[in-house]
Amino acid sequence: MPTPNIEDYLKHIYKLQTIDKRVTTSSLADRLSIAPASVTDMVKKLSEQGLLRHTPYHGVELTEKGRKHALRIVRRHRLWEVLLVELLGLPWDEIDREAERLEHSTSDELERKIDEVLGYPTTDPHGDPIPTEDGELKETPFTSLAEVQPGQPCKITRVSDTSPEILKYATKLGLSLKKKIVIKERVKFDGSLLVGIGSQECYVSQKLAHNIFVEIV
Repeated sequence: MPTPNIEDYLKHIYKLQTIDKRVTTSSLADRLSIAPASVTDMVKKLSEQGLLRHTPYHGVELTEKGRKHALRIVRRHRLWEVLLVELLGLPWDEIDREAERLEHSTSDELERKIDEVLGYPTTDPHGDPIPTEDGELKETPFTSLAEVQPGQPCKITRVSDTSPEILKYATKLGLSLKKKIVIKERVKFDGSLLVGIGSQECYVSQKLAHNIFVEIV
């Protein structure tokens, strides 16, 4: 079985691939906060193990074997996030680090028990899909709030968990999963959005809007 360090590499390569099909060693180094030279050495090692393919100057991509291991650890991470929020009441901006610690020491039996106790959830607290035990993952196309036109009502289905600050700020504005909202105005000066949440209104910056994903209703 892969070591925790290898699991982290595979998981983050998978996550980066969902954003951009081309994952470079430099983007991976930024994601992991590791020196590029160390990443290059690990990429070579993972390539030799058949977990990924590396094309110089074109980036890396997971093999089917690598993707299988990545989805296994992604599943455990997201199940733990659901448990931390629903059973322990932790805020969604504090659960990533805890889930990082727990995912590597989770047995198959414990994983199944957590899934059962939680009622077999299909998404985590941020709206990301949870892979099945068989490694199946239903990829849902997301529309960022930044792409929605004024006047179109929509429902928040996912908020990026790439930074706790994104989640904290979204919470402060009252932007959480399943909230129904409508863009009332797009400010020409900086592209920020005036968003209606029920009887309340708030301004959402372009940066935050690109990290909130919605379903048009």
